[in-house]
Amino acid sequence: LATYVLFVVGKPYLLGFYRFLRYGKANMDTLIGIGTTAAFLYSFAVTAFEETLRPFINVEYQYYDVTIVVITFIALGKYLEARSKIKTGDAIEKLLNLQAKTALVIRDGKEVEVSVNDVKHGDLIIVKPGAKIPVDGVITDGSSFVDESMVTGEPMPAQKKIGDSVVSGTINTSGSFTFKATKVGSETLLAQIIKMVEDAQGSKAPIQALADKISSIFVPIVLVIAFLALGAWLIVGSQYLGFSQALSFGLVSFVGILVIACPCALGLATPTAIIVGVGKGAKEGILIKDAATLEKLHKVNTVVVDKTGTITIGKPTLVDIQNLSNLKDDELVSILTSLEKKSEHPISHAIVNYAQEKNILISEATDFEGIQGKGLKGKVNGTEYFVGNAKLVSDLNIPFDPAKLNEFTSQGKTPVILATSEKVLGFVMVADEIKAESIEAIKNLHRLGIKVVMLTGDDEKAAKYIGSLVGIDDVVAHVLPQDKLEKIKELQSQGRVVAMAGDGVNDAPALAQADVGIAMGTGTDVAIESAGITLLGGDISKLAKAIKLSKITMRGIKQNLFWAFIYNIVGIPLAAGALYPVFGWLLNPVFAGFAMAMSSVSVVSNSLRIKAKKL
Repeated sequence: LATYVLFVVGKPYLLGFYRFLRYGKANMDTLIGIGTTAAFLYSFAVTAFEETLRPFINVEYQYYDVTIVVITFIALGKYLEARSKIKTGDAIEKLLNLQAKTALVIRDGKEVEVSVNDVKHGDLIIVKPGAKIPVDGVITDGSSFVDESMVTGEPMPAQKKIGDSVVSGTINTSGSFTFKATKVGSETLLAQIIKMVEDAQGSKAPIQALADKISSIFVPIVLVIAFLALGAWLIVGSQYLGFSQALSFGLVSFVGILVIACPCALGLATPTAIIVGVGKGAKEGILIKDAATLEKLHKVNTVVVDKTGTITIGKPTLVDIQNLSNLKDDELVSILTSLEKKSEHPISHAIVNYAQEKNILISEATDFEGIQGKGLKGKVNGTEYFVGNAKLVSDLNIPFDPAKLNEFTSQGKTPVILATSEKVLGFVMVADEIKAESIEAIKNLHRLGIKVVMLTGDDEKAAKYIGSLVGIDDVVAHVLPQDKLEKIKELQSQGRVVAMAGDGVNDAPALAQADVGIAMGTGTDVAIESAGITLLGGDISKLAKAIKLSKITMRGIKQNLFWAFIYNIVGIPLAAGALYPVFGWLLNPVFAGFAMAMSSVSVVSNSLRIKAKKL
């Protein structure tokens, strides 16, 4: 039985022993191979040459059981470890399961079900209720509600209509719709996410380099300790126990040291925690580029945020209506929208979108004319109206007190005035609205002891107003895109560890300069080169979660490394027989094998605890 276990089950360890003898290269398997082979060869010699050896050693001591049980325990430990490691990587499996296998494509006017791999750019695809969306695209017909929780983390389905984007892996919850494929295969958002997670889980954190270095010098040191222990038993032990018993105890110590010192737990300490941490991040909509970024993030003490698209929604919205006439609010907006729909200005789009959302009647304007830098004019239902800023009203000598606008402009809002040639009828305020989650997100960063700095091109008064609303520590106004990089460098020169959160477009240099670049992934492209982390859905509340995840993961790694070291520091002296002179107790290699196997399992189990932590 011992022969079968050693040469069949223990083959990897024998190969480790062989490589050591031939090339002088030692690894974890080498220690097990030398220890169990020594026990087996000693026992085999006693069995084969019992009578010859009887005068010199106690032939009653044989260690076949050590070979059998140590290898069996370690094999069992490896099996349990492999089972546990499968659980650490289940994030990838869950992401792969999101992918639709087939798509209902319109080909030659007919509905044809094809493999998702056969979908081409420009294909028109029908998605029925309950079906997964197979590729990325834009809706061309119909409307529905789509469960995008895998992308945004939001539990509520998002309404989708003609012109809206849909992404692969999300689920159509209600009506049917048709969409045009724009990204297929490896281009899709889901494919990009899977690649990022796989790359990150396979990468090494800087702390792993330390563990690898220790492991490389650890094995030769253990071999020396094992031979020294054997020699000590033979030289010193023989004087008190006799050569026969000293040799027996020396062999037990030799095997025990080699088995218990196997640094498997040390090798698993970092990668298992990284795999679990990256996987948990992906589940929360936090895509981490590599292990080094995850490690670096836990040291961040300053977060720099770009206002537009990070703290705010990133597009103008109509937020206030100030009616100075006898018209109803809807009538005022109707006239305004009828004129603004002729303009391509982003502020005009905000007013038109508001009217469409509120189902406000929009009439056809005539005699439309743009007034450079001031606004526009035109007729609605035969009456001439002027739309624009305070300068337009002043130039036309229309009575109006611009002080009425101060309260709003100081808040960063832009006024759009509606007037006739005789009087101002009212004005609406357009602003880039603060995201609903921004205030709580900043509070969560403060709870982690992190300073938050906001950069914006706005004037100082408006910037500080928005900063005060969300609780920003430091507001820097009048910042051009190229100035952001210098601000990051300035903070770093003060000894701050800086994370920069931006949209990844004009923020690219600043994101690259920051210790950790964080992209607000509002689109369908997550592969932003200058960012180490992408927050899906552009949700700033995930920023604090990402930092907390990094802290939890690093804590898990340090716990793993601590226990792996403690296990060896305590185990090696016990195996060498440190307690024998006092208590007459010597660690059996069988227990050493069990302890070694369980140490690896415990490290993996500790890493799995990261999955259960609340962010």
